[in-house]
Amino acid sequence: MRVAVVGGTGPFGRAVAMRLRDAGVDVVVGSRDLERAAAAARELGVEGATNADAVGGADLVVLAVNADAALETAGDLRLRIGATPVLSVASELRFTKGGVLPSLDARSLAERIQDEVDAPVLAGLHSLAASSLGGEQAPDEDAFVCGDDADAKALALELADHLTSGRALDAGPLASARALEGLTAVIVNLNKRYRGHAGIRVTGVG
Repeated sequence: MRVAVVGGTGPFGRAVAMRLRDAGVDVVVGSRDLERAAAAARELGVEGATNADAVGGADLVVLAVNADAALETAGDLRLRIGATPVLSVASELRFTKGGVLPSLDARSLAERIQDEVDAPVLAGLHSLAASSLGGEQAPDEDAFVCGDDADAKALALELADHLTSGRALDAGPLASARALEGLTAVIVNLNKRYRGHAGIRVTGVG
């Protein structure tokens, strides 16, 4: 499997690329700036390219840009992505005095990204933090993926399985992305309240 990490020079994208590299996956990190992509690629020991070139020839695209850039980036890359499945990992959050809250939008960011591309969109990895993924050991956590296309979801679950020492779990249709993205707000609040690095393990699932 060849994976293109769009926005691969950011903390989360770099952590994903590192884990995939260690698992022997063919990975290319992308950036709007070729020099930034090349610098990150040299540090990680992977291939680097512009976002547009990175998605060419990939089996799966990980959209690892910030939430506020996700829709525009997906739209800009629509033709280059073509039918290649896209995994959305961002969460649109609101930071208030009372804590971190999910987006007020009735539709998840992943569902809105689906409007911007012709390929099937998956959502996942929202409970995994860059700091945990980028550590010496793979995080002892489960990872969740949801989506409507069975073949695309299988690819995303295969990717997720490389990232943690826990399980990659099928969380249902793309509509479940609303819950997964909101879960990020819960985890951020936990980390702030308890000064920790919260992760999730599901019990009672074989």
